[in-house]
Amino acid sequence: MPSTIAIDGPSASGKSTLGGLLAKHLGYIYFDTGVMYRAVTWEAIRRGIPIEDEPALTRLAQEIVIDVTRPTAADGRQYSVFINGEDVTWDLRRDEVDKAVSPVSAYPGVRAALTQQQRRIGQGGHIVMVGRDIGTVVLPEAELKLYLTASLEERARRRYLEKLQRGEQVTYEEVLETLRRRDEIDSSRAVAPLRPADDAIIIDTENLGVQEVFQCVLEIIHDPEH
Repeated sequence: MPSTIAIDGPSASGKSTLGGLLAKHLGYIYFDTGVMYRAVTWEAIRRGIPIEDEPALTRLAQEIVIDVTRPTAADGRQYSVFINGEDVTWDLRRDEVDKAVSPVSAYPGVRAALTQQQRRIGQGGHIVMVGRDIGTVVLPEAELKLYLTASLEERARRRYLEKLQRGEQVTYEEVLETLRRRDEIDSSRAVAPLRPADDAIIIDTENLGVQEVFQCVLEIIHDPEH
């Protein structure tokens, strides 16, 4: 049984849902590293720090304390996120964070500050770590690496429905454009661009339901020839 599992992929490819299910099934820690970049972005927005101010964002990432724990409220969350002790879990899914998180996560100083924390947590083992550079940068030694993908349109549909269910007033076109920009930034950044690790197993979730993807991964885990 792999002790460290890395799941990468673009926004709304299903990696967070899969990671949560897998961690619960295996009794592992679930850690979505993307929330750390969202936390820095949200705190910058709250403090009025311009997203384009890379030095200020780097200092912010080095200074604030970000904690990720098991769910502390029964409101559908997969985990709880705290900035300096304050619960900001749902704030991190706001539209303004969606639109600003990619440039923040592309800053080398921000990535260096957060990657160090992520590696420390991941190397403890018995963990399912989800993100965009887990298999390539954060945990290149992970025993199982998965890369989830789906078309831009399908991923936008999923994210749009998710936002509607939370009562947010957005259009499909707005969500589509936000994801399009994020894909472009994530794939073209100079530091840790979004791409599958050379030894990752790629799973196209386009026409698969949550349980179908989950069962597929369970088969991979229990197949010694994976």
